[in-house]
Formats: sequence, structure tokens, C-alpha cells
Amino acid sequence: MKIVLCLFLLGGLLACEGQRTYEIGEIKTPKGSVLLWLYNKTPKHKASFIELANAGYWDSLSFNRVIPNFVAQGGCPDTPEGFNDPEYLLSPEIDSTLTHVYGALGAGRDGNPQKLSARCQFYIVQNKEGEHRLDGDYTVFGKVIKGMDVIDAIVSVQRDSLDQPINPIPLDVNIISLTRAALLTYGCDPDFMQ
Repeated sequence: MKIVLCLFLLGGLLACEGQRTYEIGEIKTPKGSVLLWLYNKTPKHKASFIELANAGYWDSLSFNRVIPNFVAQGGCPDTPEGFNDPEYLLSPEIDSTLTHVYGALGAGRDGNPQKLSARCQFYIVQNKEGEHRLDGDYTVFGKVIKGMDVIDAIVSVQRDSLDQPINPIPLDVNIISLTRAALLTYGCDPDFMQ
């Protein structure tokens, strides 16, 4: 009887684990949707992204800088306000195991010596070889788990001399909940993510 009860309880625990959900970033654009895993190793940046997405902060903004074989950058424009407003600055959370690989999600910043992130701005590495020259200088806080074809399309649009898209690419940034089973369909196993 005890063995049957233990097996029943174990089965219940496994079923509950299968129902656990994870907070995932979602960027909807006219080119398609992108899903983002947000790293637990960078808790301040993760919490900030979730807070701003839930507040609808980016929903009136766009990808404001797109460079093939480099990055797609979205959020606040490159203005002094975006980089100097204390409400929108975060201390760096640079981790040597989180690097600028293809699909890495990073926090924008200006050249400040403290390497403070402008939490209102993010970028996604589009270079298939990665952008490892940025490692150690910018906080990587997530990774694309679905939609790099969308990012590839975004950086391929016609742009001006400042690398701004001629036709704006608006953002609709949300936080959605996905189960482990759903994440596995994208090749993302939460047990092995940072």
C-alpha cells in the first residue's frame, strides 16, 4: 500500500512539474513574433524587462537601429534622456557564461564607465558568428528561442544613414506564460537554461 501511495504522489508531482509555467518575453512585429528566454542569472535585468513589458512601455516604440550582421535594437531612441534618467538605468550584471551569441538579448547602454544599462533599450544579436567583442562590456540577459528568422528579416529592411528603418517596425512587447512542454517544442529545455 505504501509503495502504491508513493507512486501516486510521485506521479502527481511529475504532473504538477509538467504544468509549471515560465515567464517568456514576446515581441510582436509586422514581420512576425519573437520569443525570448530571460536568464535567472541576471535577475535585475529580467525583472526590469518584465516590468516594462507589462507596463506597455515599448508598445509605442520601434526597432530604432537595425544593422545586418550586427544587431536589431529596439526601445528608446539613442538620446541623452534614455541614457541619463536614473529611473531607466541598471547596474551591470555581466556574467562570463552569458555571451553575445547569435540570438543573444542584451541591454543597451552608452559609453559610461560604470557600464550601466539603459533598461529602456534592448538589442538582439543578429550576426550568426556572434558579437563577442561586446562580451564583458554589455549585459546579456536573455536569448531568442523562436523567431530569429523575424530578426533576420528586420535587419534586412531598407534603412537610413543612421541605421533606422525607413518604414518603422513597431514593437508590441509582452510577457507570456509557457509550460515546459511548450518550451521543448522550441528546443528550449528550462532545466538547462541559465
